[in-house]
Amino acid sequence: MNTYIKFLTLNYIKAIIYVFAIMLSLVVILNILTEIEFFKNYEVNTYLPFYLAVLNSLDLIFEMFPFIFLISTQVFFVSLFTDNQINIFKYSGLKNSNIVTILGFLTFLVGILIITIFYGLSSNLKNLYLEHKNKYSSDNKYLAVVTNNGLWIKDVLDEKTLFVNATKIENNFLIDVNISEFNKNFDLLRVISSKKVNINSNNWILNEVKLIDNNNSKELDEMQLFSNFDFKKINSLFSNLSALSILELIELRTNYKKINYSTIEIDVQLLKLFSYPIYFTLMTILSSIIMFNTKKFKSNSLKITIGLFFCVVIYYMNNLFYVLGNTEKIAPMISVWITLATIFFINSILVLKINEK
Repeated sequence: MNTYIKFLTLNYIKAIIYVFAIMLSLVVILNILTEIEFFKNYEVNTYLPFYLAVLNSLDLIFEMFPFIFLISTQVFFVSLFTDNQINIFKYSGLKNSNIVTILGFLTFLVGILIITIFYGLSSNLKNLYLEHKNKYSSDNKYLAVVTNNGLWIKDVLDEKTLFVNATKIENNFLIDVNISEFNKNFDLLRVISSKKVNINSNNWILNEVKLIDNNNSKELDEMQLFSNFDFKKINSLFSNLSALSILELIELRTNYKKINYSTIEIDVQLLKLFSYPIYFTLMTILSSIIMFNTKKFKSNSLKITIGLFFCVVIYYMNNLFYVLGNTEKIAPMISVWITLATIFFINSILVLKINEK
């Protein structure tokens, strides 16, 4: 039995590596074309589009892992069926359900490694990618971050630079705001304090204002200030969570709660990451069931096509529920687990007669 397990493990790992290598090559090539298109109007070193394409590829591959496992399982079984090795296992007392169990257990272990090691690497490379790419973006001079001290915004207006700090966000309002305004030489021009700032549009409306200008202090009930930021833009700057490791996501979630900012997107991202090993395992079991049920099909292309069809259906189903979760239409837990529960239910029904295949 141990010999069979080693054989199955080795061949399954080979199938994963084979499919992963093909997917990675395709993603890198597509990324290179995308980066070349982006930089066509810039004078940059020839290597830069290739370098950025590689940095961004692991993040895209990470999102494809559920389908890499599904296709890898199909490739694995195609090899077993072609050489008729599956019958040898059956005659030796190794049931189809045993094979599925072995593959599922292996997938779960590999999934844990992917979450702990591969995701950490891909998030770091994604962060590096964004740092380089933002240098060529029109938004490079603008910045918004959340720290232990609240929300910080750097905004450049003509030849002036504004540094904005707010302790909280409530709907479309910044609460307890301090704004420092500097000239192009970074000499302090004025300091503005406000209890509440409406950021629904680019024309901010400041309430209960204290203005310090040239050592003169005055108080205003209301004043307006133009900014490149509004509530919608601030939200968009915080949306790329794939550039953060799991520990960074947890820290960011803590900081979001301190400023009363919604943690829904982070909750969905964390739940998605923690559920991935189970997701991978369910996809492997589903793929195994598909292959056993299509065992008599002569065309391997047809078997792969059936697997790709399930990939597409599950992909769009997942995206739909993730969007519903991020927009607070449904609870984050439901948005992540409803697809997995559906796959589990399908697997539970189809796996019952798998030993008869």
